[in-house]
Amino acid sequence: MAGQLTTTARDAPLAALRPAGVLERIAARVSREIAGALCDDGMSAEAVATASAPPSPRPWSCS
Repeated sequence: MAGQLTTTARDAPLAALRPAGVLERIAARVSREIAGALCDDGMSAEAVATASAPPSPRPWSCS
């Protein structure tokens, strides 16, 4: 997939932004799901928040 994005970016730079944005949204969603699972397993919100993960576009909290 990275090779396809590289080729697309070289041939049509603006066209490469859409799949890159899709990948970014997928990564953000997965990060939120993992954070939620860690909270469900008993990890503190502070520990989840300080873990190395990409920033989420939406705030979340352990309930």
